[in-house]
Amino acid sequence: MSFDPKQLEKSFAFDPETVAGLRESWSELIVAVVWDDLKSGTIGALPRLRKRVLEVGENLRSLLSDRRWIPHERERVKGAMAASLNLRDSLLQADRAAKLVAEGSDFPRFEARYLAFRQQLLAFIETHEQIWADLLESLYSDDADED
Repeated sequence: MSFDPKQLEKSFAFDPETVAGLRESWSELIVAVVWDDLKSGTIGALPRLRKRVLEVGENLRSLLSDRRWIPHERERVKGAMAASLNLRDSLLQADRAAKLVAEGSDFPRFEARYLAFRQQLLAFIETHEQIWADLLESLYSDDADED
């Protein structure tokens, strides 16, 4: 069985405004973790946070990658789901690193930016994961219907 081509295309049609907003928010975060006055009582917390925020951006880029080159539709969707899980994992790691930073004159602004970005990113991820899960489920329900 194969996917409905329109549903498959729709699942990878990322809203350009949402993507632009995520990119802008992430860019502001990466600048903040490098240049803003943030402090932590834990040694190595800020470098770890910088690394984790960078990984979130890398994994977001991976999720948004064009997968049309993958010949099998099912593998395309599975690859997107895997990229989404990697993004969730990197966000969780960034959350853990961000909890160690709680001081500095720019901390309140950073915290607000981070939480807004996190909320926006999770909404984006959940929307597409649900579409991909429904597509995969449709393959299995079609197979059961034929039996």
